[in-house]
Amino acid sequence: MNSKTRNAFLFASIVSMGGFVFGLDAALISGGVDLIQAEFDLSAERLGTAVASPALGVLLALPFAGFVCNRFGRKTAIVVIAILYLLSAIGSAVAPNYWSLVAARFLGGVGWSSITLASMYIGEIAPPKWRGKLVSMTQINIVIGLTIAYFISYLIHYLAGADIGWVQSLGVTPANCWRWMLAAEVPVCLIWMGLVLVIPESPYWLIYKGRDEDAARCLTRIMHEDEIAAHVDEVKQSLQQSSQDHSMKAQLSEIFGKPMRLTFIIAFTIAIAQQSCGINAVLFYAQTIFKQLGIGDNAAFVQAIWVGVISVVFTVLGLLSVDKVGRRPMVVGGMLWIIASLGLCAYTFHEARYTLSAESIGEISERLEDVPEITSIGTLAGTEFSSDIEFREALRGLIGRSATTKHFNMFLEEAIQINATLILVGILSFIAAFQFSVGPVMWVLFSELFPVSVRGTAIPFFAIVTSLTSWLVQIFFPWQLENMGMTTIFLSYAATVGVGLAILYFTLVETKNLSIEEIQAKLSS
Repeated sequence: MNSKTRNAFLFASIVSMGGFVFGLDAALISGGVDLIQAEFDLSAERLGTAVASPALGVLLALPFAGFVCNRFGRKTAIVVIAILYLLSAIGSAVAPNYWSLVAARFLGGVGWSSITLASMYIGEIAPPKWRGKLVSMTQINIVIGLTIAYFISYLIHYLAGADIGWVQSLGVTPANCWRWMLAAEVPVCLIWMGLVLVIPESPYWLIYKGRDEDAARCLTRIMHEDEIAAHVDEVKQSLQQSSQDHSMKAQLSEIFGKPMRLTFIIAFTIAIAQQSCGINAVLFYAQTIFKQLGIGDNAAFVQAIWVGVISVVFTVLGLLSVDKVGRRPMVVGGMLWIIASLGLCAYTFHEARYTLSAESIGEISERLEDVPEITSIGTLAGTEFSSDIEFREALRGLIGRSATTKHFNMFLEEAIQINATLILVGILSFIAAFQFSVGPVMWVLFSELFPVSVRGTAIPFFAIVTSLTSWLVQIFFPWQLENMGMTTIFLSYAATVGVGLAILYFTLVETKNLSIEEIQAKLSS
């Protein structure tokens, strides 16, 4: 690898570190979901709003992200995002009430647009044969961030419950440890802010703005001098062949136009399918989902760590494969794998049974003496329920909705009869399939599918589609858990992936080892 390529890798690594910050920001809350719900006495709907507020933030920010990166440059937009991440982390950790927490996390969601801008920036500085790997580095950093977040959450959860003097002197308690989990993001944000100041501006953007000399100077850092003039001419020719009106309205007209119809179908479908599979429900509510197996708090935190480890391993494998196997085989095969994994989870939850013994009821009654209606649960002794929804509804009828929501995991731990190992295998298989295929490959495709003239608007636009889908998945998951049950949740995720697979099977073209200009010619033909 020569010095020019090393520079491209360095700049890509710095920008993709935004993915690491994103992973931390997204997953650190998963360890504190139940604690936040208890501290602010939240309903399922309000809890979903708190967890999903960053997805709403990025949803509203992405149109402006396209404007900012086109008007002021990719680098400026990334620097602003780093500042927003820092402010959000601090605000979330010290939030005095529910709406303060929602507002702070919403601000962090604005920073989530870093994933989109990273894909755009890296796609514009990377040599064609390295583009797939370099763009996928963002996904690598996301899953590393997720994994570290799960480790941090488990460590803080463990320390908060241990009788350790220095921990207690810091004021860390089992009730407020969620604040320390969210505060762990602050030092990482500070480091990233310093690093993004050293990256150059995108040469594509400089050419787009008519600053050819500045673009040539930037290209000397990532390309041999005898290749620069030809590359600048190629980009300028691509711009001239596209619409000369570079306004957002003109770019949207081009995106929705007939010449780009195939590109639109591919991008729109994968943008929805990537998130409708439920990946962010599993990642952001990991501990909550594992608690549905009745394994207890500590075991749920440990299993969440496995989610992070599997994410890292299979994202690395995906990174190594994306330029060898190709985009199309990885997407099609990965979606089949996702459907099978979700189906396994749905089947296993469908076969679960829920029965409280008289002995378990006695133990629970002693632990919940402060619940006036607790004596009435004796009527459930020996009654078998065929789903978590039936079991939950029976409890609600006896002790009320509020007490059921607060103590359901305790009842579940005593009542459930399920093949927990099979569920763990299904969830980890689902994580592996996603991180190997549509997780990173979607962003690779976004960096390749669109011509230079519209990519500043196109990539944020389709990121809005995937962010809207993600927000809906996140905000409704607590409600689905209480009203639909795990079997129906997993089946609904599998069904939406099946629809996306049917569309992409007939539309997705292979793009590996092609320049952006060659890809446009292939799609047009």
